[in-house]
Amino acid sequence: MPELPEVETVCRGLNQVTPNHQIRGGEVLLPRSIAYPDSLEAFWSGVTNTRLKWWFRRGKYLLVPLENLDGEPAGHLGVHLRMTGQLLWLAAQEPVTKHCRVRFGLNDGCELRFVDQRTFGRVWWVPPEVQIESVITGIAALGPDPFSDRFSPDYLYQATRGRKRPIKNALLDQSLIAGIGNIYADEALFLSRIRPTTLCTRLGRQRIVRLHAGIRQALAAGIAQGGTTFSDFRNVHGINGNYGGVANVYDREQQPCRVCETPIQRIKLAGRSAHFCPRCQR
Repeated sequence: MPELPEVETVCRGLNQVTPNHQIRGGEVLLPRSIAYPDSLEAFWSGVTNTRLKWWFRRGKYLLVPLENLDGEPAGHLGVHLRMTGQLLWLAAQEPVTKHCRVRFGLNDGCELRFVDQRTFGRVWWVPPEVQIESVITGIAALGPDPFSDRFSPDYLYQATRGRKRPIKNALLDQSLIAGIGNIYADEALFLSRIRPTTLCTRLGRQRIVRLHAGIRQALAAGIAQGGTTFSDFRNVHGINGNYGGVANVYDREQQPCRVCETPIQRIKLAGRSAHFCPRCQR
């Protein structure tokens, strides 16, 4: 599943090509990809003849304000890529692939296409003057963004107090921190020299400060590399990311640690893989 750096990469790519483009119409090839409104007619009525403004990210959700041709607010378009979703910027004459779920026809001969092999991704149109969280309800449950002012070392310390579970599991809790998944949780714990099995209650303030810095460092590195190379992840131009080649521990089982050359270990925690260096991480 794309994590924060992958979604941020898509967001930045969209903001390079889509702002002020007009949605002139389109096609829904898989109706269940539209989460709201219930009616496809209402969806197209809401987005047709609107302009895309600047995209922003909330956790792993992508959102963009819309405005009508008179410059008045026209609601928001929201997208969650889930496991295999992609937003691709293509020429309208490009062949439509079998996994294309929604096509947005724009005013310059281009299309924004939502492609999703596993079909778990969703698209919303939120009408104007409607709270986004009341329609895209998952946003209301999200914790702070790791790059926000709210996500401070003190917040992380207080949020992990009394939690008798491994720190790796806590980092995957989207109500605690928005946007971190398996890859960057492993990477952040390596950078902060904390073993993923360490219980939250065993982490003092000094180690939490290190973890806070490690989270931001791991995510920033992923963004700088354009995300991790997944089999399904692509940016808006169809290019996958480079971070997988420079990861410290993720998906490197039995390969030498980049710091001490000890073989990386892989274990299961709550049904998820966790990679770590048994020497560097305590």
